[in-house]
Amino acid sequence: AGAREPAAGAEAAASGRDDGPALSALKRLERSQRTDQLDALFGFERPTEPGERTGWLINMHPTEVLDEDRRSVSAVDYYFIQEDGSRFKVALPYKPYFYIATQKGCEREVSSFLSKKFQGKIAKLETIPKEDLDLPNHLVGLKRNYIKLCFSTVEDLVKVRKEISPAVRKNRERDQASDVYTAMLSSAMSGGSLNTEEEEGPCRKVASQMDNIVDMREYDVPYHVRVAIDLRIHVAHWYNVRYRGSTYPPEIIRRDDLVERPDPVVLAFDIETTKLPLKFPDAETDQIMMISYMIDGQGYLITNREIVSEDIEDFEFTPKPDYEGPFCVFNEPDEAHLIQRWFEHVQETKPNIIVTYNGDFFDWPFVEARAAAHGISMYQEIGFQKDSQGEYKASQCIHMDCLRWVKRDSYLPVGSHSLKAAAKAKLGYDPVELDPEEMCRMATEEPQTLATYSVSDAVATYYLYMKYVHPFIFALCTIIPMEPDEVLRKGSGTLCEALLMVQAYHANIIFPNKQEQEFNKLTADGHVLDSETYVGGHVEALESGVFRSDIPCRFRMNPAAFEFLLQQVEKTLRHAIEEEEGLPLEQVTNFQQVCEEIKAKLNSLKEVPNRIECPLIYHLDVGAMYPNIILTNRLQPSAMVDEATCAACDFNKPGANCQRRMTWQWRGEFMPASRSEFHRIQQQLETEKFPPLFPEGAPRAFHELSREEQAKYEKKRLADYCRKAYKKIHVTRVEDRVTTACQRENSFYVDTVRAFRDRRYEFKGLHKVWKKKLSAALETGEASAVRRCRNMEVLYESLQLAHKCILNSFYGYVMRKGARWYSMEMAGIVCFTGASIITQARELIEQIGRPLELDTDGIWCVLPNSFPENFVIKSTNTKKPKVTISYPGAMLNMLVKEGFTNEQYQELQDAASLSYVTRSENSIFFEVDGPYLAMILPASKEEGKKLKKRYAVFNEDGSLAELKGFEVKRRGELQLVKIFQSSVFEAFLKGSTLEEVYASVAKVADYWLDVLYSKAAHMPDSELFELIAENRSMSRKLEDYGEQKSTSISTAKRLAEFLGDQMVKDAGLSCRFIISKKPEGSPVTERAIPLAIFQAEPSVRKHYLRKWLKSSSLQDFSIRAILDWDYYIERLSSTIQKIITIPAALQQVKNPVPRVPHPPWLHKKLLEKNDVCKQQKISELFSVEGKRQVLASRPTQGIPSSQPGDIEDFGAAKPQLAAVPIANKRKRLPAAEESQQVSQDLELSQSWREILGPPPPLGTTK
Repeated sequence: AGAREPAAGAEAAASGRDDGPALSALKRLERSQRTDQLDALFGFERPTEPGERTGWLINMHPTEVLDEDRRSVSAVDYYFIQEDGSRFKVALPYKPYFYIATQKGCEREVSSFLSKKFQGKIAKLETIPKEDLDLPNHLVGLKRNYIKLCFSTVEDLVKVRKEISPAVRKNRERDQASDVYTAMLSSAMSGGSLNTEEEEGPCRKVASQMDNIVDMREYDVPYHVRVAIDLRIHVAHWYNVRYRGSTYPPEIIRRDDLVERPDPVVLAFDIETTKLPLKFPDAETDQIMMISYMIDGQGYLITNREIVSEDIEDFEFTPKPDYEGPFCVFNEPDEAHLIQRWFEHVQETKPNIIVTYNGDFFDWPFVEARAAAHGISMYQEIGFQKDSQGEYKASQCIHMDCLRWVKRDSYLPVGSHSLKAAAKAKLGYDPVELDPEEMCRMATEEPQTLATYSVSDAVATYYLYMKYVHPFIFALCTIIPMEPDEVLRKGSGTLCEALLMVQAYHANIIFPNKQEQEFNKLTADGHVLDSETYVGGHVEALESGVFRSDIPCRFRMNPAAFEFLLQQVEKTLRHAIEEEEGLPLEQVTNFQQVCEEIKAKLNSLKEVPNRIECPLIYHLDVGAMYPNIILTNRLQPSAMVDEATCAACDFNKPGANCQRRMTWQWRGEFMPASRSEFHRIQQQLETEKFPPLFPEGAPRAFHELSREEQAKYEKKRLADYCRKAYKKIHVTRVEDRVTTACQRENSFYVDTVRAFRDRRYEFKGLHKVWKKKLSAALETGEASAVRRCRNMEVLYESLQLAHKCILNSFYGYVMRKGARWYSMEMAGIVCFTGASIITQARELIEQIGRPLELDTDGIWCVLPNSFPENFVIKSTNTKKPKVTISYPGAMLNMLVKEGFTNEQYQELQDAASLSYVTRSENSIFFEVDGPYLAMILPASKEEGKKLKKRYAVFNEDGSLAELKGFEVKRRGELQLVKIFQSSVFEAFLKGSTLEEVYASVAKVADYWLDVLYSKAAHMPDSELFELIAENRSMSRKLEDYGEQKSTSISTAKRLAEFLGDQMVKDAGLSCRFIISKKPEGSPVTERAIPLAIFQAEPSVRKHYLRKWLKSSSLQDFSIRAILDWDYYIERLSSTIQKIITIPAALQQVKNPVPRVPHPPWLHKKLLEKNDVCKQQKISELFSVEGKRQVLASRPTQGIPSSQPGDIEDFGAAKPQLAAVPIANKRKRLPAAEESQQVSQDLELSQSWREILGPPPPLGTTK
């Protein structure tokens, strides 16, 4: 699973908010005191009198406090809210630590050496036996001894770690390079015995005890995370806090009986700024016009009267009844007063959480810069400042940037990550939108409109946070040992790892080190690997067109498949009732009746397999597929074992069934050069000199470079060599590999996944319970009960969503770079098993219906309307008197049970006697979604290809159930295409035949084609700009793209020409452009014109348009004269072809949009199909018969018995052998030899008379 080595420069073990260990103890203490002052300003004061309080933990931060000897010690500050809203904080001192491993038997000597060497830094040393899953034969209870080094402060830990880390790296490299013979030889040379066992007992004789330290573990766990893991103190729980004075640490005890959360003070804000035309707001020159914010449902707006032309009166902005927005307005004379007023209001209201949308990168930096311009320190006023990651955080207040949640957890497509799109999708209303270029004008001309726009963003941010982000993040905080700021911002893999660390610690398992990259790894046959991975899930598009549940379609089915299902009906139903629903069969009263109903339907389908009838559109998907594959097969990174691991294991005996061999597919990209060629290049590099590390330094030899630099030069040189010698750099190879999954490995990983899955099901159940209670409370109309029920419903909904998010990350985490529990084999097995399940399901569906699309975890299909659907099972069980069983799901679950059940699953029954119990396990079940009203699948423009992961699905009520893969969901796509797509899908629901459906869709297409063909004659310029402008964001700075060409790069260069180079100096430039007709013949990338030029001064516009269009005589500067209309018609036609015309042709419907011709390959295909004079192909007249199996039969067979037998056939009958094909190989001969050979062959096959001719006639002899 890759080398796991300690890195000297790994992240500090809990640097917290510190910038590094360079700060002196005094400076750190000053910072701690300053934090205390800010915390006190916001109501978080340390208790002064001993006593006990109950509080809800809202935040935690690493800090330092003075112990009774006035020495600095590391601690964690815990911030609590009490039920009445009052606040307090306590500091809990805890010694940071890490572990080191030594050579066997050297623990005492190394401990003694370290305590002397680091006297005054190490607070405590102890040897602790830990479960090490990398230790051979650890299953029999062997543990590895680790030395635990405890420190008073994190700074001491970092200093000691920096000294030990290089020694550990060197010792690891030495041990990898040497082997058992090296140890024997060194022992003999030093006068010792050749018995290597002696080396393993007492400590090895070395020059320094540092050489005996072979591993370092858990040195990079952040300090506050370490404390949270060890003491199980998580945010968002209630605790009893007993303060016993400054000389004793406080006691913090969790109260699991308290569930309901208190309401923290939440402030959501948004700013509006001035800006120069066509430029981004610049904090150095621009000003804040307005700050709008909401605190606990009450809105406030502060205006800057230097910019805003008139006073704004108090008003209300309520987009929906649920989202009330009464706004109180403060009209301030200038920007300094505006900022000061806002800071004062923040200090007065003391929010626990401040919410923004992209505040990390826009709102906070702008406010900070403008405050500094007026001599106000934002940090001193409200405690917020930028940290090392460029994010704005404070100790006493959480900063929640909703954009982070939208990107990671909202499941919204990439094109819908703006506040407007997120509010529309999640809150269900369209927020007010304004053109940024209009804002400065509106501040003077229409200040009320601008005020409405400004507060609309604050309202959307506040309610998006309160409804979704707040419950979600704090639900995750209950299980993840991090502070809320981190839970919001970290990747799901990091959260997953934190969770595994909690489980591993409490199972006494030592954490593995983070996986490190192995440079220039070689394949088994000696090629340098460029990259390696596994073959992922199976995704495939099978059909195109419109499928509607009310329009009949053709089914060609296989009677044998129905016969197979008929034989399995009882078994399938029994499995569904007992395994899925958990009902004993004895309690079911109508089992036989339901079986007969299903059989009757299957029999009718078997008798008439070819039919035209209305379809049932279903999505059959596996519930939590990847987690359930992990649980069923007991897959975990530490359980991926090889022969060496099994050879060392005591359980590896004949007949042991603990090794589950599982297949996966490996894919590697490697360079074609051989091992010897690679070594030759390495030798060549060793003779060369390389640039110095610092300017004006001496050139470096190859061995002086870091391993990373060496690998870079080796790969570059090898790539150049392959390009010349092999004419290619990469070769891709896919291999089937088999890996053994140990069924007895310590199950902490699998247990974590199972606990999560089961907790999620528990929360889903509680969510249903509180939903029912809410309905009952709404009927009674009791306000307090309604409020409580609604809060509990939101709580459990967010808890189950939080668990779903983590559950889906367990599979992806094991392949993440730098993961502690890394395993490519495990990820490969999970994907391959998933693909096999879906492929097997497809094979059955193909015979009883029509599969439309394969997802990674499901299958979209149409089944005949007469196919068995849902059946009600009645039982005598009081809790479940009625159970509905979906036959399509039960049918596939039976297949999965037979093909994918793990019969080898082993569980540890008794740890003392090491006895395991073996059982069969299968938790992989298909779930049935549907039936749906309609499904639309587009077609590809290329012959023989299908468009994967693109479809639109509609519910029975006509609402859109799912839209996947279309441009509507992408950012930067042509607006015209997006608008066309958003309006076209609904048209597929009109009409009662396929022809009528396509006719209604064609109307939409024709409308937009008319707009383009008429050059938007009846459309104002502003609408036209919106329609044909493309918007692309540049992820890097312009200079980083070098010589690359694209429409975005051309736009950026042209923006820089007329707006100045400062426009393109940063990454993230938004390029809006159109495509011009001139210069004719130039590629599209050179015809991109920035939209901003049309808003510039007329003289500037004319100058640059003439220059870019290379037309000095240009007189007509209107957008209609400049646009390349043919380009836009082609873009729209391409979309129309994919969604309408090609699918129509494939469903035998005449082209509904004649202006958009079919591609040539389809046109040819249709002509061939419809040609009445077409000559038939031979393959249509005759079918190829399979090769006959010639039996080596006895000659007497088939001869009538009356005929006398042959004497050669008497005696015992010889056994009949299978016919063996005989092949005669013939070598190619030179022409002369060949002709001679031919003549010889001819002679042997002919009689002498045929060769020599008739003999001479008999003459008369005289």
